[in-house]
Amino acid sequence: MLIDERWKGLTARYLPVLLFALGAAGCRQDMHDQPKYVPLRPSKLFPDGRSARPLVEGTVARGHLREDTEFFSGRVGKDFTQTFPFPVTREVLKRGQQRYNIYCAPCHDRAGTGQGMIVRRGYRRPPTYHSDRLRQVSAGYIYDVITNGFGAMPDYAAQIQPQDRWAIVAYVRALQYSQQASLQDVPPEARAQLAAGGSR
Repeated sequence: MLIDERWKGLTARYLPVLLFALGAAGCRQDMHDQPKYVPLRPSKLFPDGRSARPLVEGTVARGHLREDTEFFSGRVGKDFTQTFPFPVTREVLKRGQQRYNIYCAPCHDRAGTGQGMIVRRGYRRPPTYHSDRLRQVSAGYIYDVITNGFGAMPDYAAQIQPQDRWAIVAYVRALQYSQQASLQDVPPEARAQLAAGGSR
């Protein structure tokens, strides 16, 4: 008798909650059950038959306007630029050295002779940076090769940002100068240090 009274009390108290829960479950609307288009699925709604709508003409992704064609392409008009689009500082050279050692040295080696570790293991050897031909090419040409690749070399546009590509070009120029420099290219105040170091 006591159990029946307790059961009736519990039922009376929780029955509305139970009914609400059952009703809510019956009214559930999952977003994944809605009709929707997956990418590239055709559509009869639009005259061109595509569900994906093209971008408005002239739309440019934020940060990708790239008005500075010399900086982003290495060219002035149709010709490769001879100069750098920003001042080359010690910090730029250090950054270029760091990026070069990560991305370029495996094939070109740290001195730029084309005898990197990957080449020693059978990959096609790239030309040395110290050949007459590559010493005379423009800075924009080297930038373009990093960006678009050349021959067996793949492009590095996805891996290396434009600013870092230019830093690598600056470092390659420093490598080239380092192999061709004479004592006359050294500032007079530093020549004594070189002479003292060479006599040890």
